[in-house]
Amino acid sequence: MSTRQQVIEQLQLQPHVEGGYFRRTYESEISVSTEQGPRPALTSIYYLLTREQPLGRWHCNRSDILHFWHLGGPLRYHLLHPDGQLQTVDLGPDLGAGQQLQMLVPGGVWKATELAGGDFGLLSEAVSPGFDFADMTLGEREPLLQQFPQHLTLLERFTPAP
Repeated sequence: MSTRQQVIEQLQLQPHVEGGYFRRTYESEISVSTEQGPRPALTSIYYLLTREQPLGRWHCNRSDILHFWHLGGPLRYHLLHPDGQLQTVDLGPDLGAGQQLQMLVPGGVWKATELAGGDFGLLSEAVSPGFDFADMTLGEREPLLQQFPQHLTLLERFTPAP
Protein backbone atom coordinates (compact mmCIF):
# COMPACT_ATOMS: atom_id res chain seq x y z
CA MET A 1 0.00 0.00 0.00
CA SER A 2 1.32 3.42 -0.94
CA THR A 3 1.70 6.15 1.65
CA ARG A 4 -0.02 9.49 1.10
CA GLN A 5 3.33 11.16 0.36
CA GLN A 6 4.16 8.51 -2.25
CA VAL A 7 0.77 9.05 -3.90
CA ILE A 8 1.23 12.84 -3.90
CA GLU A 9 4.70 12.51 -5.45
CA GLN A 10 3.96 9.70 -7.92
CA LEU A 11 0.78 11.39 -9.23
CA GLN A 12 2.44 14.86 -9.13
CA LEU A 13 -0.43 16.35 -7.09
CA GLN A 14 -0.52 20.02 -6.11
CA PRO A 15 -2.51 21.85 -3.39
CA HIS A 16 -6.11 22.60 -4.40
CA VAL A 17 -8.01 25.80 -3.58
CA GLU A 18 -10.86 23.70 -2.08
CA GLY A 19 -8.45 21.80 0.20
CA GLY A 20 -6.48 18.63 -0.43
CA TYR A 21 -4.46 17.97 -3.57
CA PHE A 22 -5.18 17.53 -7.28
CA ARG A 23 -3.80 17.28 -10.79
CA ARG A 24 -5.61 17.62 -14.09
CA THR A 25 -5.13 14.38 -15.99
CA TYR A 26 -7.13 14.97 -19.18
CA GLU A 27 -8.62 17.77 -21.27
CA SER A 28 -10.56 16.89 -24.40
CA GLU A 29 -9.51 18.54 -27.64
CA ILE A 30 -13.20 18.60 -28.58
CA SER A 31 -14.83 21.89 -27.66
CA VAL A 32 -18.50 22.42 -26.80
CA SER A 33 -20.48 25.65 -26.61
CA THR A 34 -21.95 26.68 -23.25
CA GLU A 35 -23.71 29.85 -22.08
CA GLN A 36 -20.37 30.83 -20.52
CA GLY A 37 -18.43 30.23 -23.73
CA PRO A 38 -16.53 27.29 -25.23
CA ARG A 39 -15.41 24.50 -22.89
CA PRO A 40 -13.61 21.20 -23.45
CA ALA A 41 -16.14 18.39 -23.84
CA LEU A 42 -14.55 16.56 -20.87
CA THR A 43 -11.81 17.10 -18.29
CA SER A 44 -10.60 14.88 -15.47
CA ILE A 45 -8.52 15.21 -12.32
CA TYR A 46 -7.11 13.20 -9.45
CA TYR A 47 -8.27 14.53 -6.07
CA LEU A 48 -6.77 13.54 -2.70
CA LEU A 49 -7.61 14.37 0.90
CA THR A 50 -5.21 13.51 3.74
CA ARG A 51 -5.30 13.33 7.51
CA GLU A 52 -3.52 16.73 7.56
CA GLN A 53 -5.93 18.20 4.98
CA PRO A 54 -9.12 16.20 5.58
CA LEU A 55 -11.71 18.70 4.29
CA GLY A 56 -12.73 19.97 0.88
CA ARG A 57 -14.73 23.18 1.30
CA TRP A 58 -18.19 23.94 -0.08
CA HIS A 59 -18.26 24.69 -3.78
CA CYS A 60 -20.70 24.48 -6.66
CA ASN A 61 -19.95 23.70 -10.30
CA ARG A 62 -22.07 24.36 -13.37
CA SER A 63 -21.06 21.05 -14.97
CA ASP A 64 -21.96 17.50 -14.02
CA ILE A 65 -19.15 15.66 -12.25
CA LEU A 66 -18.64 11.92 -11.97
CA HIS A 67 -16.49 10.86 -8.99
CA PHE A 68 -14.59 7.54 -8.96
CA TRP A 69 -13.00 6.17 -5.75
CA HIS A 70 -9.52 4.65 -6.17
CA LEU A 71 -7.36 4.22 -3.07
CA GLY A 72 -7.07 4.69 0.67
CA GLY A 73 -9.90 5.46 3.04
CA PRO A 74 -13.46 6.45 2.25
CA LEU A 75 -14.41 10.01 1.34
CA ARG A 76 -17.72 11.42 2.56
CA TYR A 77 -19.57 13.87 0.34
CA HIS A 78 -22.18 16.28 1.65
CA LEU A 79 -24.41 17.46 -1.18
CA LEU A 80 -26.81 20.40 -0.89
CA HIS A 81 -29.41 20.45 -3.63
CA PRO A 82 -31.00 23.75 -4.75
CA ASP A 83 -34.21 22.86 -2.85
CA GLY A 84 -32.23 22.51 0.42
CA GLN A 85 -32.22 18.71 0.49
CA LEU A 86 -29.04 17.36 2.11
CA GLN A 87 -27.59 14.12 0.80
CA THR A 88 -24.57 12.28 2.19
CA VAL A 89 -22.66 9.77 0.08
CA ASP A 90 -19.61 7.75 1.10
CA LEU A 91 -17.20 6.78 -1.67
CA GLY A 92 -15.00 3.87 -0.70
CA PRO A 93 -14.23 0.17 -0.99
CA ASP A 94 -16.75 -1.28 1.51
CA LEU A 95 -19.84 -1.88 -0.61
CA GLY A 96 -21.38 -3.95 2.19
CA ALA A 97 -21.32 -0.86 4.43
CA GLY A 98 -23.11 1.21 1.79
CA GLN A 99 -20.04 2.87 0.31
CA GLN A 100 -20.07 3.49 -3.43
CA LEU A 101 -17.29 3.28 -6.00
CA GLN A 102 -18.68 6.15 -8.06
CA MET A 103 -21.31 8.89 -7.91
CA LEU A 104 -22.68 11.75 -9.94
CA VAL A 105 -22.94 15.31 -8.62
CA PRO A 106 -25.17 17.23 -11.04
CA GLY A 107 -24.26 20.78 -11.98
CA GLY A 108 -25.81 23.30 -9.58
CA VAL A 109 -25.45 21.10 -6.47
CA TRP A 110 -23.20 22.34 -3.65
CA LYS A 111 -20.69 19.80 -2.34
CA ALA A 112 -18.19 19.48 0.49
CA THR A 113 -15.90 16.52 1.11
CA GLU A 114 -14.18 14.97 4.10
CA LEU A 115 -11.82 12.09 4.68
CA ALA A 116 -14.03 9.59 6.54
CA GLY A 117 -11.25 7.23 7.61
CA GLY A 118 -7.64 6.30 7.07
CA ASP A 119 -4.57 8.35 6.25
CA PHE A 120 -5.72 9.51 2.79
CA GLY A 121 -8.41 8.98 0.18
CA LEU A 122 -7.87 9.23 -3.58
CA LEU A 123 -10.46 9.58 -6.29
CA SER A 124 -10.78 10.97 -9.77
CA GLU A 125 -13.39 13.26 -11.23
CA ALA A 126 -14.65 13.47 -14.81
CA VAL A 127 -16.31 16.81 -15.61
CA SER A 128 -18.64 17.47 -18.56
CA PRO A 129 -18.67 20.02 -20.05
CA GLY A 130 -15.05 20.33 -19.01
CA PHE A 131 -14.02 22.19 -15.88
CA ASP A 132 -13.23 25.89 -15.98
CA PHE A 133 -12.59 27.87 -12.77
CA ALA A 134 -15.06 30.49 -14.09
CA ASP A 135 -17.80 27.83 -13.70
CA MET A 136 -17.06 27.11 -10.03
CA THR A 137 -18.26 29.06 -7.02
CA LEU A 138 -16.45 28.64 -3.70
CA GLY A 139 -18.90 28.72 -0.83
CA GLU A 140 -18.86 31.72 1.48
CA ARG A 141 -20.43 31.23 4.90
CA GLU A 142 -22.96 34.09 5.04
CA PRO A 143 -24.57 33.65 1.59
CA LEU A 144 -24.82 29.89 2.14
CA LEU A 145 -26.36 30.38 5.60
CA GLN A 146 -28.94 32.73 4.09
CA GLN A 147 -29.84 30.15 1.45
CA PHE A 148 -29.65 27.03 3.68
CA PRO A 149 -30.08 28.10 7.36
CA GLN A 150 -31.23 24.60 8.32
CA HIS A 151 -27.70 23.27 7.66
CA LEU A 152 -25.82 25.69 9.94
CA THR A 153 -23.39 23.14 11.44
CA LEU A 154 -22.24 21.67 8.13
CA LEU A 155 -21.99 25.07 6.47
CA GLU A 156 -19.81 26.43 9.27
CA ARG A 157 -17.62 23.32 9.27
CA PHE A 158 -16.77 23.51 5.57
CA THR A 159 -16.49 27.29 5.02
CA PRO A 160 -13.79 29.64 6.26
CA ALA A 161 -14.73 31.95 9.11
CA PRO A 162 -15.61 35.48 7.93
